[in-house]
Amino acid sequence: MTRTVELPLWLLVLILLFAAVTFASHFLFPSVRWFFRRRFERAVARLNMRLERPIEPFKLTRRYDMIQRLIYDPEVAREIARHAAAEGIPENVAFEQARSYAREIVPSFSAFAYFGFAIRAARMLSNAIYRVRLGYQDEAALRQLDPNATLVFVMNHRSNMDYVLVTYLAARRSALSYAVGEWARVWPLSRLIRAMGAYFIRRKSRNDLYRRVLSAYMRLATQGGATQAMFPEGGLSLDGALAEPKLGLLKYIVEAGDAYAEDPQGRDVIFVPVALNYDWVLEDTILTSAARAGER
Repeated sequence: MTRTVELPLWLLVLILLFAAVTFASHFLFPSVRWFFRRRFERAVARLNMRLERPIEPFKLTRRYDMIQRLIYDPEVAREIARHAAAEGIPENVAFEQARSYAREIVPSFSAFAYFGFAIRAARMLSNAIYRVRLGYQDEAALRQLDPNATLVFVMNHRSNMDYVLVTYLAARRSALSYAVGEWARVWPLSRLIRAMGAYFIRRKSRNDLYRRVLSAYMRLATQGGATQAMFPEGGLSLDGALAEPKLGLLKYIVEAGDAYAEDPQGRDVIFVPVALNYDWVLEDTILTSAARAGER
């Protein structure tokens, strides 16, 4: 037991490294996470005192936990079994497909990124490019809205600046959650957009399993009270006029509201119309050229 054992230096370094990692993962990391989590919760509590509609716990749920809730949702589980039978694949393969869809959709909201960076950047950019004017706002009606209701801001889509302008104008009210298309799923833009609370969608997907996962996420977000902003047109207007609406997300939100209609603890869903107009848009020549060509 007391004999001397000789080890190569590289092996000794490797053993010490494994010991340090084990110590950190079992003792140090949990304490550090707890410390920062407590500070984060206190910062969010102070922030909520300034907002008209506080950030709901749903938005602060860890991304990993939300993905787990989605893939083990009963409706998603039934669709996984149906998809596996229809495609002739093992259920564990269909399960992994559902997990990949959930990872693609679920955001990773950061209150610091949203209120510490995004709001300031949106204000600076909006005022640098445009002379922003708020034409009409029914403050009395907005104050009378049920504070527990889920608000959905429904807007026309004239420019990619719409995201920036509405984020800036709603900064005093709440943190907005947007649906973002495939164009933004590029690194590092996707990481920033996820941190702002936006969720990614495949606008033209016909995959039933994907649609079920997206529907489950929208149901959880709606029932969780997350304030949302959406563009029913599903894309930029090419000529400034309202385009034919795409009703997929609206359908999911309405179904989520209907599911809680008879529940005394359920939330109402309130749709707030928002109209956006510009003297000119950044994409003017691109949009008019696409309109003339008849394709985007």
